[in-house]
Amino acid sequence: MHTAQGLSLIRHSLADELSELLQRLASVSSYGLAPTVLEDVEALHWNLKELESIRGYVRLIEHALSLSEATINHLRDKTASQDSINVATVPLYQDLQAFVSRVSATCSTSEDGDQMLHLISFLSRLLETTWLDMKQVLASPLLEAAEELKWPTPVNYDMFTADVRVKFERSFLRLLQLQRIGEQFEIPQGQTSGIKGGLYPLGVLVQPISLRFKYHFEDDRQTNRPDKPEWYFTHILNVIHDHRSFMEGTVQALVSASGYTALNAWHEFTVLVLPLLSRKLRRTVPLLLPHTSLFAHTIYQTLSFDASLIELGFDVTKTSVAGDDSKWPGLSEVILGQKEWFDLWIDGEKRFAEAQYNAIIGASDAWQIADDDVGVDYDVKTTNSARRIKALTEQITERYSALPSFSHRTRFLVQVQLPILESYHGRISTSLDAFETLSSALIRAVPGALGVSLGIKDDKSINVDTQRLTTGIDGVQRLCKALLSAMYIATALKAWGEELSFLELWTEINHRAGLRAQAQANSALPNPSTENNPETIFEELIVSYHKLSQRTEDIIVQQISSEVEAALKVHFNAISSSPNSNTSTSAEEVALSQTLLGPLALLSAHLSYVRATLPRLNMTTLYRRIASRLAEHILQRQILYRGHISSSEGKAALAESELWVETCQTGLAGSLGGGRKRVETPWARLVQAGRIVGADEETTSQITHATFSTLSQKEWEEQMISMIGFQELDREEVGRLLRRQE
Repeated sequence: MHTAQGLSLIRHSLADELSELLQRLASVSSYGLAPTVLEDVEALHWNLKELESIRGYVRLIEHALSLSEATINHLRDKTASQDSINVATVPLYQDLQAFVSRVSATCSTSEDGDQMLHLISFLSRLLETTWLDMKQVLASPLLEAAEELKWPTPVNYDMFTADVRVKFERSFLRLLQLQRIGEQFEIPQGQTSGIKGGLYPLGVLVQPISLRFKYHFEDDRQTNRPDKPEWYFTHILNVIHDHRSFMEGTVQALVSASGYTALNAWHEFTVLVLPLLSRKLRRTVPLLLPHTSLFAHTIYQTLSFDASLIELGFDVTKTSVAGDDSKWPGLSEVILGQKEWFDLWIDGEKRFAEAQYNAIIGASDAWQIADDDVGVDYDVKTTNSARRIKALTEQITERYSALPSFSHRTRFLVQVQLPILESYHGRISTSLDAFETLSSALIRAVPGALGVSLGIKDDKSINVDTQRLTTGIDGVQRLCKALLSAMYIATALKAWGEELSFLELWTEINHRAGLRAQAQANSALPNPSTENNPETIFEELIVSYHKLSQRTEDIIVQQISSEVEAALKVHFNAISSSPNSNTSTSAEEVALSQTLLGPLALLSAHLSYVRATLPRLNMTTLYRRIASRLAEHILQRQILYRGHISSSEGKAALAESELWVETCQTGLAGSLGGGRKRVETPWARLVQAGRIVGADEETTSQITHATFSTLSQKEWEEQMISMIGFQELDREEVGRLLRRQE
């Protein structure tokens, strides 16, 4: 028992001692006390591990830097002792490239991800920088040789000594050889890329040009003006043009000798120069956005530069940037490729076009017929407004026809150009509505009526003399202005639709779904479809303007005919009240009523004005329609639907019908061509009726016998033509006339 108690005390003592030791080993840093020995040991081991890792990291970097420096020095030594270089000349670069590959492969399996990724990116940049330094080693001699050729001024290569030329050619070929080596080493794409980055020696030759460009156009000098983009465009265009002969001769021979036979040296040189302008535009355009006119001017100059470069023969098919799409997008793509910039530009163009349109319509002489050489365009007179709208539309076309993108052209057409043509169509249509309203029986003021639309300068009071506005020569004159304006624009639209630029645009719209959707959403464009596809892009507008012209012609016919018919009422009333008023004392002479002179004079005045104003085709159409309507009206009122006709009344009717023809022939002044017969044709029914009722006894008897006999229709028509000269009335109407003769 005594021994057991002693052992128990010893156990408790050991437990207390163990507990004390464990407390001393536990971390007490959370209580602000000094770290334990164990923590110190662990910290030392961790630091030692990190130092070992850093030492390995630094050794890798040191080795890579040493290889890079050795590579550059080795290339410099080799180029000083030999004329050409090859893969064997740059073995150390191969070692550096292999070392970077091994490190990358090792790091890809390491658990220390972040640190290894930084190392890989550093080594990759070092590999790229090394290649750049190698290029610079070979670029310096080329720049020195180029200075001896007076580069970047135009080079007359033959005037320099053989030593200067050999020095230049050797330096040029070395860079091309280095580029060949880089392609074999599969240099990563970037600034040090192979052929996709351009030919090395040409890139070096561009450096002095770039310095001059920055000096003149990226500094505070007077040549750097935001309102004069044409200055730096012209400068680069001159550089490209001045060095063309040198590039196509000397440089092309060196390029082809190095194996790049598929490349065109001048085109490649141009490709390397263009980034100077791209950088300039990207820096300048954001400053020009608040200034609409300067921004638009810069775009026009960019488009002009693209057109000039293409005109010089520039093409990207034989350059390092040639891809699947061999068409050069143009320098304008730098601006127009930015949706926000393009939207701002097209919005500014739309506001400018609308302002121009409003100025044209609001001009005091907008609806006056142009008094200059009006036949120079489409052999038709027109109003000043139509002439100016055509010029404005062509100006808009000129601005966007040079755009390389068909989607941009379509937006410009839909948002800027078509609204102008639609607005002008609507203005003429509104004028015709106002004319019809004013010419009706309602005598009242019409807001926005013809006085504003067709150049009438009446006051705005409600006492508008509507009769003066819509009757007589003044009324027809206003209608002719509307007709000439609509016809002129329709003719212009037809001519524009056949131009190559619009034919190309319409073809693209029909073949591309996105452009077809825009066309289908716009009522002014035809609906592109596979069946019955309209031939031109303006087909819908042409139809609209043709309908407007037809409507105007209908109103002119209605207006002239109605006025003459109204004037004839007095004459018809005089005939009804005094049946024998037309009979003279002489049986062989017929005295015409004075009441007929007014309608005849009115018709003659209208025809004279229409003949002097409208084209021959339209004038002929209008004359036939007016004469046919008047002839039918007179035939119905004076001859067909009238009581018995006496001999004197028949002779008077015949004389009057002949007088209508004579009046028209005088008013038209032979402008129809074909003599009296063409003038007489619309009056044929009336003249035939007049000759029947005014015929002598013998002729009347022959007509009666032929009409009421058993002759066939064909035989009867032949006899009527032989006796009267016409056959326009049918047999029943002739019989009715014969029955009404006393």
